[in-house]
Amino acid sequence: MLEVEVQPGAKRQGIVGFNKWRGRLTVAVRAEAQKGKANNAVLHVLSTSLNLPKSQLKIVGGATSRSKKVRIENVSSDLLIQLLGPCLEEE
Repeated sequence: MLEVEVQPGAKRQGIVGFNKWRGRLTVAVRAEAQKGKANNAVLHVLSTSLNLPKSQLKIVGGATSRSKKVRIENVSSDLLIQLLGPCLEEE
């Protein structure tokens, strides 16, 4: 399970950091928060950044909120930390 804070309507798209205070990954997407467009964009960004098939990712909480819970299937927590490392070093 991955806690994500979404910034819809951003100029650039991608993983932009980690909010230590909230304990959430921050993901910016160009899509507006309308009709699930931002949710699809979040899954696309995570899939691309983590090099995982989109079918392994599912939003299980916060579908209409900026704070979301994303379930990542068939990935251990250790592997997830490894995959996130390069994304967070780019800050």
